[in-house]
Amino acid sequence: MTKKLAPMHPGEVLLEEFLIPLEMSAGGLAKTCGVPRTRIERIVNEETSITADTALRLSKALGTTPQLWLNLQNDYDVQLATRQIGKELAKITRVNDAA
Repeated sequence: MTKKLAPMHPGEVLLEEFLIPLEMSAGGLAKTCGVPRTRIERIVNEETSITADTALRLSKALGTTPQLWLNLQNDYDVQLATRQIGKELAKITRVNDAA
């Protein structure tokens, strides 16, 4: 049996694709975004989710769209939920098919 890779948290993208290449600290980005340093640190450490507020701020500071950050978060959440309730989901039939 092959082991599945863990879903990619948006914090990993923020760190690897933005902070490291820009040589910027979480504190520096937080200051630019006008949020507490701990908010960015918790995202980068994969301890918290990206909210709409944070997505708007990140998009403005990093030249992306808020949808990028919200889509990354949504995809991460859906993958986690699918892993957690996958067996239950397999038992659910479409409403049209059940009739």
